[in-house]
Amino acid sequence: MSTNNGTSADSTPHVLSVLVENHFGVLSRISAMFAARSFNIDSLTVGPTHDPTCSRMTVTVRGESRVVEQIRKQLEKFVEVIMVEDLSESGLFVARELVLVKVSITQESVQELVDLVNEYQPQIVDMTMESVTLQVVATTERVETLLDLLEPHGLREVARTGTAALTRGAGGLHQAFLSK
Repeated sequence: MSTNNGTSADSTPHVLSVLVENHFGVLSRISAMFAARSFNIDSLTVGPTHDPTCSRMTVTVRGESRVVEQIRKQLEKFVEVIMVEDLSESGLFVARELVLVKVSITQESVQELVDLVNEYQPQIVDMTMESVTLQVVATTERVETLLDLLEPHGLREVARTGTAALTRGAGGLHQAFLSK
């Protein structure tokens, strides 16, 4: 199955790290560019960096490499975009996502639930007689697996942050920009 933007059901996920000027409206203009090209964003996180003049956007998309390369080039045309890097090209990056998940519990299911999720190192952030809210930081794949395991217990709510990613090692997007 393919859409007009070159994505297909088995398309490779790409994690784009985008360093932008920390200005009003940048996120809106960039997300509008994705929408105008009918390109779906799987995950989008944005936040300021250690440099108050810059923000980092981490955009996870699925698509063929040539289509993602076109998107990268379109991003680079924005005046506010400082640098774009497809972290997936090298594969040398660390990525995590935060999930808050509220699960139904009963007196009988508490121990089973604890045993089930222990390997995910959850933090209990809220607990009532009817539900428990867990906080887990993990890779997207592990988050998906956790949610699959919790599904039979009655998921009440799920909130996910989306992927945040950095290259491995001493270098990085901000340092690459400064060394230009």
